[in-house]
Amino acid sequence: MFTLLYLQEGACASLAQNILSTRRVVRYTLPNVVRRISKDDSTVRLLGALPMIPIIDIRNATVYRGRTRVFDNLTLSIPEGEHTAILGPNGAGKTTFLKLLTREVYPVQKDGAHVRLFGLERWNVWGLRARLGLVSHELHHAYPDHVRGRDVILSGFYTSIGVWPHQVYTPEQVARADALMEMFGIRDLADTPFGQMSAGQQRRFLLARALVHDPHVLVLDEPTNGLDLKARFQYIALVRRLIAQGKTLILVTHRIEEIPPEVERVILLKQGRVLADGPKVDVLTSAHLSDLFEIEVSVVQWNGFYQVVPGEPPETGHGDLHNASSIH
Repeated sequence: MFTLLYLQEGACASLAQNILSTRRVVRYTLPNVVRRISKDDSTVRLLGALPMIPIIDIRNATVYRGRTRVFDNLTLSIPEGEHTAILGPNGAGKTTFLKLLTREVYPVQKDGAHVRLFGLERWNVWGLRARLGLVSHELHHAYPDHVRGRDVILSGFYTSIGVWPHQVYTPEQVARADALMEMFGIRDLADTPFGQMSAGQQRRFLLARALVHDPHVLVLDEPTNGLDLKARFQYIALVRRLIAQGKTLILVTHRIEEIPPEVERVILLKQGRVLADGPKVDVLTSAHLSDLFEIEVSVVQWNGFYQVVPGEPPETGHGDLHNASSIH
């Protein structure tokens, strides 16, 4: 006997995952419908693959910041589960893209244009925070120096900058903050003011703040900017652990070397338009990046990480690059 549940078109894929994780599943390649065929719920049969709702779906969006038009008919979609890097120089539109995610800016209203998050055009911050965790460059610079470590994390429950007297935190929320500090190796800094931490420690606390609701999607903005080599590598290793735990990563950056190997897709953004979009190996080429940054560079790949060097592609087999491959 089987039980199949009705799901409306566009039903949340995470809901389906929750259902399927608790039942024995038999898959069939049939239309995307689910029908009740028995009252016995011992088994769920999924008829075909349920449609995956994009994290963000932008269609023909024209977006202004003040009087400056940043995007003109931008079209872009990122599905949940597809680790994606958005790479571009300063002025490419990366910050405006982040503000579309956080609903700080909206596109010009016109027929055939929309910006949807998880299938919806309207969100309140309380609902969105449970789905999407964001660590922005602006947040790092705006965070007050006097706020103590644990309170930095707790502020994520209210999406506030610091904690305030009217905010009440439950024992479960405090325990969640403590667990994140333990996970990130920063428990001993719980009572340390934010301004007395190193840049790497500050980034870890802000990352923990973004994870208090255990969101499915993590958006990082220039995450290793200003970090020394050790802190940069430690932070990237931490992000890779989160990916391994099932988080979807959207990385917004101008630094090719901080793109983790798990990222499958790269979008090159230049002056508000998509210059290239596709699999990482096809997009991160010397020709594409020379065009993107308007200077001749060569791309080197090593153990899944990419780096750029100036000028012509280096010859492999000599010096420090003996295990690297250049990508034209």
